[in-house]
Amino acid sequence: MKLDRCFPRGRGRSGARTFLNMVLTVSGLGAAAFGAGNASPVWAATAQDTPAASPVVPVVAALPAVSAATTVPAASAVGQPAEQSVAHTATPAAEPHPLPPGGMGHDRESHRGISATDVALMKDLEYRTFRWFWDAADPVTGLVPDRYPSDQTQSSVASVGFGLTAYGIGVTRGYVTRPQAVERTLRVLRTMLRLPQNATPMQAGGYHGFFYHFLDHRTGLRFNTDTELSSIDTALLMQGVLFARSFYTQDTVSEREIRDLADTLFNRVDWRWMLRPDNRLSMGWSPEHGFLSNYWEGYSEGMMLYVLGLGASHSALEPVSWQAWLATNDKRWGESYGQTFLNFAPLFGHQYTHAWIDFRGIRDEWNREKGLDYFENSRRAVYAQRSYAQHNPGRWQDYGSDIWGLTASDGPADTVRHEGGQERHFMAYSARGVGRDYTLDDGTLAPTAAGGSVAFAPEIAIRALRAMKDKYGMRIYGQYGFVDAFNPSYHDDGQKNFWADNTYLGIDQGPILLMIENWRSGLVWNTMKRNPVIRQGLLRAGFTGGWLGNAAHDGGKTSVTGQHARLSAPTAGNHA
Repeated sequence: MKLDRCFPRGRGRSGARTFLNMVLTVSGLGAAAFGAGNASPVWAATAQDTPAASPVVPVVAALPAVSAATTVPAASAVGQPAEQSVAHTATPAAEPHPLPPGGMGHDRESHRGISATDVALMKDLEYRTFRWFWDAADPVTGLVPDRYPSDQTQSSVASVGFGLTAYGIGVTRGYVTRPQAVERTLRVLRTMLRLPQNATPMQAGGYHGFFYHFLDHRTGLRFNTDTELSSIDTALLMQGVLFARSFYTQDTVSEREIRDLADTLFNRVDWRWMLRPDNRLSMGWSPEHGFLSNYWEGYSEGMMLYVLGLGASHSALEPVSWQAWLATNDKRWGESYGQTFLNFAPLFGHQYTHAWIDFRGIRDEWNREKGLDYFENSRRAVYAQRSYAQHNPGRWQDYGSDIWGLTASDGPADTVRHEGGQERHFMAYSARGVGRDYTLDDGTLAPTAAGGSVAFAPEIAIRALRAMKDKYGMRIYGQYGFVDAFNPSYHDDGQKNFWADNTYLGIDQGPILLMIENWRSGLVWNTMKRNPVIRQGLLRAGFTGGWLGNAAHDGGKTSVTGQHARLSAPTAGNHA
């Protein structure tokens, strides 16, 4: 099957309503698939070819800033034309505030087998990515933009959720003080709580406790009539809200207010209102059209919706909803590029829920049947993506064992061009990926695919990030870390320069930041383990074992010791 469709620029997911009805129930794609504010996605589902915010006062004495250009090797060392390595930077020229010295926060033994150079890169990348969330937020409302720097003005509520989590990371790592993070968090929560919740077309920020996908960053109201009330983007926001609830535990006036505001925001989400008669959750609603006909089922970022809804104390979902979500899993289970796993083509679907919830060693009924947890499943997906790049059926430039990564991201343009003697179809923002359900690839690589997979497979994800930074240098690594995407197969300026993005997206920066920190210390995972909503949601979904502390109910089959092999490559074709 092959499906191609272009959407008007700037319409995002809501502009794709008709096509959503045709595709999403098949593909299982969700939030990032119709992505960012300037989205012009092109879909092609094919059978797989082969098995500015307030400034921060530095907390500590500064180290010299790390220049993006300092690690660019000579062209001969990487087998790349010199003009590609020295092309003008696509990122802001300014360097970030200097990286604080080491010793901030706790690093576990996950660094074993990772070189000191690569550990240093992860620390630098984490800090630069954090700075994006700190610098990009509106100084009055605290709302985080969809993309930055950009002339677009909309805030993404998903970006806000990642931002609320980022601020706790900033405290732990010494990037900002705790009072600074508390003030910023309060600013955001107060803004979200006072936004009108009603059914008017343009005089509300949300309805029934859910929020619109895009908000005006100054007013917090619905950005335009093409913006849907989004169940998944609200869930991403609520993950950040719950993180703040569990992170700020001190007995102070300000931190008590954070906890109270977080409880109020979460408890007013009317999960049952978004529920379809078949016990699955709708993807969204609008005053103009009512509920979207598309729903959340199958392995994807939609997992978090059900965990949150099941764990709620108000308008909670029933466990039957988790079973409805699981209903299509067997259709997506199978082999892809040497790995047997539950498929979802773009890597963001394997990252978003895992960024907050630690699935290592805990299993639901479906996991127990297949003999693996969802963490291991996503680890296999990462290895499958690398294998796809090694096979490189599309013959895209530079793909290989250390240059890989397909997910939803920006792209060069929706156009057909002749490159390398071939006619090539390139895309703008699209949900690129590879799996049993579909393959969509135009040679565009998104560093967040590897960056958001560091916790799953550090031994290959960090190597990929290092290789991309070393090979493409100043074009893709700058003030806020990696730009959103680049395409070595798409050339400008008389074939001298490859395409590289000039901006960063919140929904792609977030997985990089959170998953690096989870790899370094487990901070986000451990904070969320203390949240009763997360624990209750997992238990009601049928998860047992591991950190949930109820392995006895699993017949002794589940144990945290299942983590022991996670620094080894999954066995090719392993059916577990």
